[in-house]
Amino acid sequence: MRLPDAFYARVRAEAQAGLAARGLAGLLVTAPTDVAYLVGFFYAVTERPVYLWLPAEGDPVCLMPELDEHYARSQGVHADVATYFEYPGTRSPEEHLADLLPSQAARGRVGHSASLTVGQLGRLRTALPDADLAVDGTIAQMRLRKHPEEVELHRQAAAICDEMLGAGRALVEEALASRSPLPTEGGLARHVIGYGTDAMYARYQHVVYTTKLAGGLVYAGPNSAHPHGLPSRRRLQVGDTLILSLGAAVASRFVESERTFVIGEPSERQREVFDVAARAQEVGTQGLRAGRTCAEVNAECLDVIRAAGMGQHIRHRQGHGIGLAQHEPPWVEDGDETVLQPGMVLSSEPGVYVPGHAGYRISDTVLVTEQGPERLTTYPRTIEESVIEV
Repeated sequence: MRLPDAFYARVRAEAQAGLAARGLAGLLVTAPTDVAYLVGFFYAVTERPVYLWLPAEGDPVCLMPELDEHYARSQGVHADVATYFEYPGTRSPEEHLADLLPSQAARGRVGHSASLTVGQLGRLRTALPDADLAVDGTIAQMRLRKHPEEVELHRQAAAICDEMLGAGRALVEEALASRSPLPTEGGLARHVIGYGTDAMYARYQHVVYTTKLAGGLVYAGPNSAHPHGLPSRRRLQVGDTLILSLGAAVASRFVESERTFVIGEPSERQREVFDVAARAQEVGTQGLRAGRTCAEVNAECLDVIRAAGMGQHIRHRQGHGIGLAQHEPPWVEDGDETVLQPGMVLSSEPGVYVPGHAGYRISDTVLVTEQGPERLTTYPRTIEESVIEV
């Protein structure tokens, strides 16, 4: 799971060049995903803040709680390490940070990421009264395109995520074969998440993450018409439409792999709506090509659903960027004019949600390449391959 030293050297050089071009003395980084991206420090997020100081020139310094120091050093963090004892402390973490900044930075123009909280910003202004603090998007812009080493991690996560789908389907098939009660939505979610987490620890010696290793949302029957609803205690039934909405991350490089299954022979209505969702997903996926905008790809994708007379059953955009966060820019949505570029990793997940009936969503994680879109997740997706026979 460790990225090579050359990756962090390359990222740091690019980030510092961007800061210098913007006339910034440096950047204060607080988002755990940005800290992991820049210096390879993965940590448990608590009320105790971590501040990474990235100067426009020179070595970065990562200020962290003392209790995290040993773990940070064991990860080979690509920054000098400084600590404060505890939060809130007799001196605040921000006061300790002020001691670390060179005088020209403390009086200069300092960037910070948009994720800085209002409380943190107020404490920073108190500790650095002469600094000109300004939001800066250097790191967010860099993270839009993935480096080859990151793409390899996404590929590995995609393989595990596809296996999670297979494990979920197998649990349902085993229950049917043994004439046992079918699992509940919550039980099935617990099973696939456990499978993905166990796979990470079985395959990697150095396991790190910013939020989670694996996750899963499971909806069946009428509940599947409510995207982002949490799994319930409802037990699956023969005849149900079943959505497995799964995610996995290797070194916090996420993927999503979502499929819609039907338990038993599909009805005519199930086939009809499944077909519309599948066609929209195929059009949307093929549209993820370098040079196109997120907005135009999203419109083209969702127009398939509208043309089928099901526009009233659209509940969300086609997709979003994926990286160190499961959801991150760019957004494949009407309001995002970002131009797609090679190296971007995005979800393609249009859905059709019919209240009282069911929801249908097929999602793949897609890499934009010079040659066109490449699906990193490859689990079967046709209606014939998605029927769980009774």
